[in-house]
Amino acid sequence: MRTLMFPGQGSQAVGMCQDLYETSPVVRETYEEASEMLGYNIAAVSFRGPPERLNRTDITQPALLTSSVAVLRLLRQRGLCYDAVFGHSLGEYSALVAAEALPFSAAVALVRHRGMAMQAAADESPGGMVAVLGLEDAAVEALCAGIEDAWPANFNSPGQVVVSGSRAGLERVSEGAILAGARKVVPLAVSGAFHSPPMAAAARTLGPALRAAPWSTPVKSFFSACSARPEGGPFAELLERQLTAPVRFTQTVRHLVAGGCDEFLEVGPGAVLCGLVRRIEPRVTVARAGDVASVDGLDSGWFA
Repeated sequence: MRTLMFPGQGSQAVGMCQDLYETSPVVRETYEEASEMLGYNIAAVSFRGPPERLNRTDITQPALLTSSVAVLRLLRQRGLCYDAVFGHSLGEYSALVAAEALPFSAAVALVRHRGMAMQAAADESPGGMVAVLGLEDAAVEALCAGIEDAWPANFNSPGQVVVSGSRAGLERVSEGAILAGARKVVPLAVSGAFHSPPMAAAARTLGPALRAAPWSTPVKSFFSACSARPEGGPFAELLERQLTAPVRFTQTVRHLVAGGCDEFLEVGPGAVLCGLVRRIEPRVTVARAGDVASVDGLDSGWFA
């Protein structure tokens, strides 16, 4: 069983997918389609930056979606075969496009709205995120349970849990995690306490747009990293809840492997998810497709 996985915020980098844009008509067409909808040249921002603009949440999100879908379309032209899809946070929108449950044009509009809503919520309730390395999931959950304004946000792999919270809450998490035996606590370069209760305002803002989107029944199995199980809809409620709920990436990968998935392909920039999957299930085959070298070097078994 072959599964596609799509990266979320944090995988962006100036220059991502540029070599594919310069060599593939379908990649260029995808960027042009997104630019027309957004009202600005998303290719120029993605390829030339500057980084501080690309890293703005309202720009990062459509840029990552566009890059992932552009690579997906190129791979499909070459006969890509896959059985299931999932994504990390924002990557769920790319995964739903890959499952044919959401048109790309609608996804662009939604993620732009999502990014703006998340930034507004972050401005209203300032906070951040830290990665706790070297503690079991249960230990991090217990630590957060004793702190009023800190919550587990991403269960990324064994020994890597990201926590969201207020600045004061995260200071307490950092101190408590080290005392509990954590190897390291790393502050993340994000602008808010994502995947936690302070994002409730963003969920309320985005909810009506999600419910109005033109959803379809997926033609590929879609696994939600919010519920850590396959989902067939309704997707609006799932994506609204996603904003305040933790990403259960470890559980999702284990569920897929238990169901027979033994090959994972990360579609889009970077290789963050490849690294996480290798730590979760070292026995499976992991590959990436995000530039000319990785796309051209994909094993022929991925294609019909």
